[in-house]
Amino acid sequence: MSKLAYLDCPTGIAGDMCLGALLDIGVPLTYLQQQLARLNISQEFSLSAKVVQRNQQQATQAIVDLDPAHDHNAEHHHHEPHDHASVRHLPEIEQIIRQANLPERAAGWSLAVFQELAIAEGAVHGIPPEKVHFHEVGATDAIVDIVGTCLGLDWLGVDQVYCSALPTGGGTVRAAHGRLPVPVPAVLKLCQMHQVPLYSNQIERELVTPTGAAIAVTLADEFGPPPPIQLEKIGLGAGSQDLAIPNILRLWLGEAVAPSSVQNYRADLETIVILETQLDDVSPQAIGYAFEALFAAGAVDVFTQAIGMKKSRPGILLTVICHPPAVAACETVLFRETSTLGIRRSQQQRSILQREMQTIQTTYGAVRLKVARQGQVIMNVQPEFEDCAQLARLHQVPWLEIHQLALCAWYAQSD
Repeated sequence: MSKLAYLDCPTGIAGDMCLGALLDIGVPLTYLQQQLARLNISQEFSLSAKVVQRNQQQATQAIVDLDPAHDHNAEHHHHEPHDHASVRHLPEIEQIIRQANLPERAAGWSLAVFQELAIAEGAVHGIPPEKVHFHEVGATDAIVDIVGTCLGLDWLGVDQVYCSALPTGGGTVRAAHGRLPVPVPAVLKLCQMHQVPLYSNQIERELVTPTGAAIAVTLADEFGPPPPIQLEKIGLGAGSQDLAIPNILRLWLGEAVAPSSVQNYRADLETIVILETQLDDVSPQAIGYAFEALFAAGAVDVFTQAIGMKKSRPGILLTVICHPPAVAACETVLFRETSTLGIRRSQQQRSILQREMQTIQTTYGAVRLKVARQGQVIMNVQPEFEDCAQLARLHQVPWLEIHQLALCAWYAQSD
């Protein structure tokens, strides 16, 4: 079975918190020290850990001590010191990692995390990723946090990583380029690029650092509630400050659980995005054409409602439901094919049943059916409309007759 890791981030995520959680869950400190010593920057740092209290809860804090000869900047971000004076470009960091002879998965993950971070920083500053030379990307402690986290997950044998929604934080923070609003630009860009669900927990501090965000968006397969998991261990990684709630990242580790083996298994949850816009000057033909273009762009569903607008004008509310990766394409269609000047966007969780397609033979031909289950219980069976319509046209019989024949044949076969 697959081994799952779930990053539960009530007070955000940072590289040192990830390291602390991995050490707390059982990754040997000596193993990380030995592996990190293969980096040709090992003279610049030392890695240690200590047990601390955060709001009366015990957790492990990872500590990256920098050689004073290399540390000329005392200003650090909330969770981790990013503003180290050792400035490096992305190609140099990639060379450091490739030449270290690290475990293959850990090296690959580390390179991917730095690539994501450089892309985000480059997008913020309008330069190519390989030209990025910010302290946030090149700092020794960021390298240790990212490579150490990847080494730890590889040591644990993790197959898939999931992550909770992330808190936005608030206020301002001093970084290498002056004082910045929280979330800092690189974090916002990473979350926007990967459609990460965000929320406010009313804590006005920097909760998600660029390094933490890059680790999350690169390694996590999904963001949201935890997947079905048989929990084996929990690792608690402490942040550097005391907050209103325990400043701890919780790493859940366990085996994937097949939905069919979970008693009273509920429908799966997935993240969807709702796009809405009001229209009062678009012809029905244009809306019909937009429907087709939206489905082609990846929309899950599209529908309209009649509404009354300002000055009692009749209008149409056009709603699009899509998965996060399809948002940009669907918004492009709406702007191109309608007269809208703005689109409202909201993110929600929806419960879905497990679905599979089956084919049944009727006296008129084959019909596909969508079978929906909750665990082992069949909740719904529906013949595909187009299959029924095609056979109805071909044999000159009512569509409803084909539909009912398909359902009867399926239930007869299933008895």
